[in-house]
Amino acid sequence: MKEQLEQKIWQAIEALQQAGTLASFVIPAIRVERPKDEQFGEYTTSIALVLSKLAGKNPLETAEEIAVSIKKQGAGEEKVFEKVEVVKPGHINFYFSQKTLSAGVADILKQGNDFGQSTLGKGVKVNNEFISANPTGPLHLGNARGGFYADSLANILRKTGHEVVNEYYVNDAGEQVIKLGHSVLKDEEAVYGGEYIDELALKFAGAGDAEAVGKVSATYVLDEMIKKTLQEKMQIVFDTFVSERTDVLEAGYTEKAINLLKEKDLTLEAEGALWLRTTEFGDDKDRVLVKQDGTKTYFASDCGYILYKMERGFTQIIETWGADHHGYITRFRAAAQALGLQTTPRFIIVQLVKLAKNGVEVRMSKRAGNVVTIDDLIERVGHDVARFFFLMYAPETHMTFDLGLAEERSQKNPVFYVQYAHARLCSILRKAAEENLSYASADPVLLVHEKERMLIRELLFFPELIDTMAQDFSAHRLPQYAMRLADKLHSFYDACRVIDADRPELTSARLQLIQATRIVLAETLTLMGVAAPEQM
Repeated sequence: MKEQLEQKIWQAIEALQQAGTLASFVIPAIRVERPKDEQFGEYTTSIALVLSKLAGKNPLETAEEIAVSIKKQGAGEEKVFEKVEVVKPGHINFYFSQKTLSAGVADILKQGNDFGQSTLGKGVKVNNEFISANPTGPLHLGNARGGFYADSLANILRKTGHEVVNEYYVNDAGEQVIKLGHSVLKDEEAVYGGEYIDELALKFAGAGDAEAVGKVSATYVLDEMIKKTLQEKMQIVFDTFVSERTDVLEAGYTEKAINLLKEKDLTLEAEGALWLRTTEFGDDKDRVLVKQDGTKTYFASDCGYILYKMERGFTQIIETWGADHHGYITRFRAAAQALGLQTTPRFIIVQLVKLAKNGVEVRMSKRAGNVVTIDDLIERVGHDVARFFFLMYAPETHMTFDLGLAEERSQKNPVFYVQYAHARLCSILRKAAEENLSYASADPVLLVHEKERMLIRELLFFPELIDTMAQDFSAHRLPQYAMRLADKLHSFYDACRVIDADRPELTSARLQLIQATRIVLAETLTLMGVAAPEQM
């Protein structure tokens, strides 16, 4: 609806130009937004303020002309907006008609869980790589934050028609595996510590030298720690685990990528090493592919991995990285462009997480040394709470995980507040079923109460929200929307009696609204990967 409105405004301005009411100039981008205060309608635009400067006219007068032009265009059409209002200094506010609101409720009931689905990403095959923690120890809070975020983003992208593959890249060919071996052997080159290292030492300390011990230990960490955490604790499903050692290096993709770059004349030899001309693609300096001693760099492996993604037919690459990898973005993009990827890789950079209770940083276990594992946190607060809390914040912001609030088993906890809203909806519908109350043929046009209209409006913004998140990767909007929808529901419930024996037609209409709200709230929770309980 937002896009349709932007198009109508553009057409109205074009009509004014053709009529000579407005000067002829290139029409700037039309921006339609939701007003912060609901009394100013469902949508608002300040385009008249922009146009008035270009046309040298009074903004209020320009806004009035645009509003009249929009109304003329809509003459004879079914009313989408009941009112188009101009307010100082030149804003145009749009108010949904009752027919639009009631039709929206009917549409939600008809589409069910498919409400909000779109074809925005049709034909786009997405490689969604995330977490990809080195197989050297248990997953920690930073891994969890990026993991939950990217997993929810995958759900959003699938709902908008994208073909998404969740991928975990296993860094099992680098120095970190040898460092793990030294740590298990507990020699002077040991790096990692914690109870899990003691466990690995008991199992594998006699497996050979540091490299041999590191390899067998890394395999164990991946299979018995990381994968179990992903599946059993975090409830994240990866479609594929890609091994740097076997799938990229031994399969020849790194060598293949280097040869391809040579063929494109994008490499140079200097100081005894082979370099990629990444400066031609916006990097601040060229990067080494092969060192003087003939060994390939980690960047060369990256090139091989990018080529491996491309040869599997992916047209969009999404990388979720920790903040410490921010400096690698430009060179990664340069490599992708050099290899011939037609789209620009997208990055989600995840900032650090602190765990605190009553303002004091918390340490929960010694299993992974000086870090808190996601297993520890989920065992303490539960999967739904952990996931919801991490999703509440944009990944690029620093986050303090409020353990005190997370442990709160009441509606003060935002997760339980939203889940209770869903349980309340289910309870109302169960009661209606017990009383044999049908709402199949109800008329939602009866839903004229202010609180009813506010709730319906929130429901109708859901498809727009989904498309927005699919485009700007703002998955943190999901919990924000869920809390806002729960607010509107509780406000409606407090003001409007749903089951009223004296008003059967209104009861049926309100039951339709209850069912529509349940559908949207349940789908919102599902996209987050959070349970939608029917009872609490």
